[in-house]
Amino acid sequence: MTTMLQGGDFAAVPELGYEEWRAVVRSIVGRYNPEGIDPNAFTGRVQERNLFGFGADRFDHNAPRIERTQRDVRLDDVEFYHAVFLVVGRSTVLQNDQAVTLDIGDIALVDSTRPVTYVNDAYAQALSLQLPRRSLMSHLGLEPQGRSGGRRGTRAGRLLFQLVLDEFEDELTSTPASGYMQLAVYDLIGEIFTPSDPKAVSLYTDKQFGRVCAIIKDRFADPELRPRDVAAEAGISLRYLQKLFTQRGSTCSGFIDSLRLDHAARLLRRRALASTRQRLSEIAYAIGFNDYSYFSQRFRRRFGYAPSAHAGNGAPEAKIIKSLI
Repeated sequence: MTTMLQGGDFAAVPELGYEEWRAVVRSIVGRYNPEGIDPNAFTGRVQERNLFGFGADRFDHNAPRIERTQRDVRLDDVEFYHAVFLVVGRSTVLQNDQAVTLDIGDIALVDSTRPVTYVNDAYAQALSLQLPRRSLMSHLGLEPQGRSGGRRGTRAGRLLFQLVLDEFEDELTSTPASGYMQLAVYDLIGEIFTPSDPKAVSLYTDKQFGRVCAIIKDRFADPELRPRDVAAEAGISLRYLQKLFTQRGSTCSGFIDSLRLDHAARLLRRRALASTRQRLSEIAYAIGFNDYSYFSQRFRRRFGYAPSAHAGNGAPEAKIIKSLI
């Protein structure tokens, strides 16, 4: 049985009974339960779309309260942030010990991994945009928990609301996925919901940066290691990876090279002390440099002399030791 209508006029969407509405909503975003109303008197509608590659739905109902419990969260195991836009009426969102009242045009950011309650003063109609939790956190550089809130007055809030509403009401049945538009949505969400407290950002980014550095330290000798590989293993976007390093006055590629060169210095010192004849090109390859000329150039720039210098001439040995202290 068709219970959803895609595209076009929301008024044409068929009304659903209590169990039908719950089943449709569950198939889209997880378990939500209408409360405070006789199930026999309940009516609601749900309209599903795809906007810019994100799942989206428009819904209404006549229940005074909709709840998502801790048990619902555990049973669903879905991980989204929902950007919820109020289209008609007035609603209060209760999550993370916060109560946020939304009027028409307001936006709330709701975490599907935590219980939430929606309380309506009267009839309310809302749009919800499903943002993959890990992807959004990667783009913002923090976990925006506890930061849902109405944002009608900001320019970014008005722009995002109008963008989503216009796209949802388009007669087309779906919108092709657009990497550019997805980034635009993430940027607007970041502008609206990024906290002003720098400590909240710093703690999260420091933890992420530590994870990234640990990955690089484990793999820096791999000549095929690139920033995109580090980002993929860390589960973050390449853009956010580069942001982590630029905030600290560096680059991911530069950090990889730095680890390689420090290790090269240790190997050269060991070579000099042991009086071995290991080829310098072998050392370069062993630490991840496929091009000896590039290795030599980077080494000279880092330490002030060529890798061919050895401990017997004094100054290079001192410089290597100093660099390792």
